Amino acid sequence: MVNSGAKVMKRERRVRRLVDGDTIWFWSVRQKLDRGRYENCLLTLSLRREGSRSRLSIVFRPGPDRVISNTYFEAGTVVAGPERNWLNLYEPNAVRGLLRIAAARGDLPTEPGTREVDGWYLFEALVAAQNAGP
Repeated sequence: MVNSGAKVMKRERRVRRLVDGDTIWFWSVRQKLDRGRYENCLLTLSLRREGSRSRLSIVFRPGPDRVISNTYFEAGTVVAGPERNWLNLYEPNAVRGLLRIAAARGDLPTEPGTREVDGWYLFEALVAAQNAGP
């Protein structure tokens, strides 16, 4: 049986809950498609700490050696570099990893509103940390 697109989209757009230490985060993934121009598409991971009016938006845009899912492969996936490292933004461990890198680099918002961060910057730091090992 094939899932209807409406049900799949509804499930993908829901707000999820992530517990990291003593902090509860709410997160979602959104995709903006431009069917005519792939370079105008983007994939955004948004995180908001419970009780906060601040939002961290981690934005991925396609570019040289940087690919975002655009209905060609698994939704929420980003792929980078000649090694083809990839993350799926619907996976809680991927979200937790990006969140921790953002926190370590001082990228978490401290005032109400939205703070936008280049996702590839965090992606590369996460891959480097994973390759460095424990």
